[in-house]
Amino acid sequence: MAIIMVGIGELAVSNKSGDIIKTMALGSCVGIMVYAPGLKAAGLAHVALPDSSIGNDFNSDMPAYYADVGVARLVEEFNKLGASRPSDLVIKLAGGANIMDSNGSFNIGKRNILAVKKMLWKYRLGAIKEDVGKNFGRTAWIEVDTGNVFLSSPRLGRWQL
Repeated sequence: MAIIMVGIGELAVSNKSGDIIKTMALGSCVGIMVYAPGLKAAGLAHVALPDSSIGNDFNSDMPAYYADVGVARLVEEFNKLGASRPSDLVIKLAGGANIMDSNGSFNIGKRNILAVKKMLWKYRLGAIKEDVGKNFGRTAWIEVDTGNVFLSSPRLGRWQL
């Protein structure tokens, strides 16, 4: 069993029994947790910004930094494992909070959520559950064996998504 940590702009996929894929600090960032029940494979991407056309090229070092590139890479990784149909994947989302932007000037969290959903729709995918928005950060993890997704926050404790 291993805990695979995913940082900002990173993604990981595992089909190794006992593994847990975890990310921290989902403020305005969005965590995309994917499970392929038929393959017993799980993945997680930590998206920081909505669109790769707005900034630097993080594609090689941080393949999930932008929603458009991150979703595409995550889908590609599951395709390599044999999950090629939308019905092969179960998707859950977390994060996209409005933190340190009380005036709503940038709405990065909301923009990230919309960008992730738009890219998922492009692949005929959608989240079955989500815990997004609001005004607090989250830690998220997914279990490879079960596909169970858990979230935690200092104020709210731990809960299952």
